[in-house]
Amino acid sequence: MSGIPHDHYEPKTSFERWLDQRLPILRLLYDTIMIPTPKNLNWMWIWGIVLVFCLALQIVTGIVLAMHYTPHVDLAFASVEHIMRNVNAGYMLRYLHANGASLFFFAVYVHIFRGLYYGSYKSPREVTWIIGMLIYLAMMATAFMGYVLPWGQMSFWGATVITGLFGAIPWVGEALQTWLLGGPAVDNPTLNRFFSLHYLLPFVIAALVALHIWAFHTTGNSNPAGVEVRRSSKEEAKRDTLPFWPYFVIKDLFALAVVLLVFFAIVGFMPNYLGHPDNYIEANPLVTPAHIVPEWYFLPFYAILRAFTADVWVVQLANWITGGIINAKFFGVLAMFGSIIVMLLVPWLDTSRVRSGRYRPMFKWWFALLVFDFIVLTWAGAMPPEPPYSTIALIGAAYWFAYFLIILPLLGVIEKPLPQPGTIEEDFIAHYGGANDTPAE
Repeated sequence: MSGIPHDHYEPKTSFERWLDQRLPILRLLYDTIMIPTPKNLNWMWIWGIVLVFCLALQIVTGIVLAMHYTPHVDLAFASVEHIMRNVNAGYMLRYLHANGASLFFFAVYVHIFRGLYYGSYKSPREVTWIIGMLIYLAMMATAFMGYVLPWGQMSFWGATVITGLFGAIPWVGEALQTWLLGGPAVDNPTLNRFFSLHYLLPFVIAALVALHIWAFHTTGNSNPAGVEVRRSSKEEAKRDTLPFWPYFVIKDLFALAVVLLVFFAIVGFMPNYLGHPDNYIEANPLVTPAHIVPEWYFLPFYAILRAFTADVWVVQLANWITGGIINAKFFGVLAMFGSIIVMLLVPWLDTSRVRSGRYRPMFKWWFALLVFDFIVLTWAGAMPPEPPYSTIALIGAAYWFAYFLIILPLLGVIEKPLPQPGTIEEDFIAHYGGANDTPAE
C-alpha cells in the first residue's frame, strides 16, 4: 500500500494463513492500521478522524430518520414534527443529524485550510487532493438537498433560489432547471428527487473517502515540515516514522473526544443555534421570506454569488464582450463555481518548490489574510445584499480569486524561503527535543 519500507503482515496461525490465501483482509487491515506515519505530525492532523466520525454519524442517523420521513409536499413538514414529537429519541436523532452536518463542514474547512497551508496538495499528492475536493463537492450537494427535506420556508425558498441559478446558463439553462426540479417549479417531484439523492450520495462519499485514504496511504502522509520520509532503507524510514497504531490512533481518539465534548454540548443545550427560525414555518410558495439565506457552511460562496451585480465593471465587461450572453446572474454562478475550481487547481497554481508554509515567510501573511477573507465572506453571506455588505463581499471575492490566480503563482517566483530541515527526524528533534520523545505536539 505504501512506498515507505516497513514491516508487513505475517500470518501466525494456520487459520490466518488459510484466510490470507483466500481473502487477505487481515493483511489489508494490518497494513492500514500499522502504516508508517511521519512522527512530526501536529494537532492539525486530527481532523481526518473527526470527518470519518461525522460521515458515519450522518449515515446512521440519516437511515433511521428516513424510516419515519415522508417525501411528499403535503406530509413532509408534518413527518418531521412527528419525528420530533412521537418517535423515541427522534428529536435527538434529528438534532444529531442537523448539527452533525455543521461539524462535518467545520472539520472539512479546517482540513482543507491545513492542506493549503502545509502544501499537502503538492506532488505526489495531487490525486489525493483532487479526490478530497470531489468529496467536498459531494458534501455540498448532499447538504443542499438535505436542507430542502424539512420543507420549511427556508427549505422551499432556498431550493427555489439555488435551482434558479441553473436557469441562468445560456441556451440549456431552462431545460436543465426543469430536469433538476422534475417540473416547472419546486414541487413534489423536486422533493422526491432530492430525498432519493440525499439518501444515495453519502454512500458515494464513503466510496470516495475509501479512495482518498488509499491514495494517501500509497504516497505516504504529508507532514508539517514538508519533507518526505526517507525510503532508501527500512532503518531510515523507521527513524522518520511511527506506526499509526497505537501512537496516532490514541492521539486522534483523544482529539475526537474533545471535539465531541463541544459537539454534544451544542446538541444538548443549543441545538437550533445554527438553524434558521423560518424553517419551523411550513413551506408556503405564496409568502417569500424577507431574507433568504442558506446554511452557514454555504455562506462564503453565497456571498461570492451575490457580489457580482450588474453595476460591477468586470460583469459589464464580460457582458459586452459576449454580446449579453454573460449577464450578472450567470456571472455570479460562474464566480461561485469558479471559487471552488481554483481550489481544485491549486496543485498547479502554486509554483513554489517549498511544500510547507512554515518555511515561507511571505506566504504566511497572504494565507492568514485568506483565512480572514473566508470568515468575512461567511459573515457577508448572512447579511442583506445591500451596501456596505455587498461592497465587502465584492472585495472578499476579489481577494479570493487574486490569492489563487495571482498571488500564489507569483510567490513561488519572488519569495525567498527559510532553510528547511533535511529529514523528518531532524525536524522532530528540533521541535520535541529528542528522537525518543512522543509524537504529540
